[in-house]
Amino acid sequence: MRHFAALFESLDTTTSTLAKIDAMRAYFEMADAADAAWAVYVMIGRRAKRSVGPALLRAWMSEEVDLPGWLIEETYASVGDLAETIALLVPNDPENKRTSDLSLTEWLTARIQPLASLDEPAKRRHVVGWWHELSYRECFLVNKLLTGSLRVGVSRSLVTRALAEFFAQPRAQIERALIGEWQPSAEFWGQLGRNESNLQIAHPYPFYLASPLEGTPERLGARDNWLAEWKWDGIRGQIVRRGSQCVLWSRGEEIITDRFPEIIDAASLLPDGTVLDGEILARVGDVVLPFAQLQQRIGRRKLTPKILQQIPAQFIAYDLLELQGEDWRSRPLRARRARLEELLLDASTPILRLSPAAPGGSWEALVAMRASARSKGVEGLMLKEWQSTYGAGRQRGAWWKWKVDPFVLDAVLLYAAPGHGRRSNLYTDYTFGVWRSAELVPIAKAYSGLTDAEIRRLDAWIRRNTLEKFGTVRSVPPIQLFELAFEGIASSSRHKSGIALRFPRILRWRTDKPVAEANTLADLQELLNEQRPHDAR
Repeated sequence: MRHFAALFESLDTTTSTLAKIDAMRAYFEMADAADAAWAVYVMIGRRAKRSVGPALLRAWMSEEVDLPGWLIEETYASVGDLAETIALLVPNDPENKRTSDLSLTEWLTARIQPLASLDEPAKRRHVVGWWHELSYRECFLVNKLLTGSLRVGVSRSLVTRALAEFFAQPRAQIERALIGEWQPSAEFWGQLGRNESNLQIAHPYPFYLASPLEGTPERLGARDNWLAEWKWDGIRGQIVRRGSQCVLWSRGEEIITDRFPEIIDAASLLPDGTVLDGEILARVGDVVLPFAQLQQRIGRRKLTPKILQQIPAQFIAYDLLELQGEDWRSRPLRARRARLEELLLDASTPILRLSPAAPGGSWEALVAMRASARSKGVEGLMLKEWQSTYGAGRQRGAWWKWKVDPFVLDAVLLYAAPGHGRRSNLYTDYTFGVWRSAELVPIAKAYSGLTDAEIRRLDAWIRRNTLEKFGTVRSVPPIQLFELAFEGIASSSRHKSGIALRFPRILRWRTDKPVAEANTLADLQELLNEQRPHDAR
């Protein structure tokens, strides 16, 4: 554990990409195979099953710390992280404090995971004992692993890059080996290093991601070199048809086969050894239903006949990744798409559709088409170079997403809460409201968009002007106006306003306008009515 703790500290204390890669490679050099596999598992964001919930950890900390409750709460609010608060506050005898010699694998498999089968007193005895015997950094890490959540400070792409350099293996092979279901072990690590196939029959490919297009598309060169498609507002997915079985994967690497039985039935018409990339939509004929309705298919434990009828799903395919067991990703997009069109014609089912190419023959024509995107229930356009291969992750240059401009509104700051991590001692999480008659109604929460200087200035104002405290949340006088951007709007019975905004963020602090000019709930209701399902042919 101490070696992984040292790696974590190295990654957490530098912003240098090369330094992070060097730190990971140095760890891989000295770690045993099982520990290295577990470290990768944790660093790419995989979560082990939670052994102890945060509520129990918080209660045990209060019992172990000889401090008044209000001081513990203030410390937690200042630190912003329960695991770190415990590591800082739990008392220990420095002479007895030692660093555990157990490996990362032993901690996870022999100590943390077995806690799930113990009763609460036994869990408490083990966990509190660890708090007293571990160093600060190890205590922090163990607490994070207990709750199944650990942000290490490196992206998945950076981990795969470090692994590719360490093993001298193609990065694409590393990326594919890490997607889908796999168990960290010495055997897995050996297969990774030897470039041996450890893939299950239903294993997907890494998703290729587009980059945002800034400015106009003319800089991309000739229009004829690019495929333009609608940017669908659904769930990215892969259909994997191998070994006489069909599996549907989400971009989040979850198997969602049981959520969309009609897509699986349709996929059975594809030839064995086929993998398609595309978008799952809630769609009735040519009418795309709001994304919020599609989410109901994911959230429900049981799909009733009524739901299947009211929210039917389709798979809009836009790429062919595998055919008859052969990897097609290195072939040009033009060839992949031509064969994809043939496959879908042969399958002849309305559940599987080809994503149509936009007909605009010039960049000017596409500008006009993009402007009409919202009326068709889509987010904008995708631009893909005809000669491009299918990559992995976000690789700039060949795939671009050209989204429509976001919706905007003016809203009033009502509440503020501390941020997390490095911003845990600043108020950076804000709740905003709009007018309903003479009352301000909460409409959205936003966490990003202000500069560091603006955050510090607003934080100081919040502390000086707090009206009430609700735990870590503070209410403030409704005199600060902000312009917010958001991607979509939907009805919501869970919100007091009856409306939910999608991906809200702050555009600017409107010091030039009075709060009386903030938008109203009626404005948003009118916008919602305008965004009802449209013909998306």
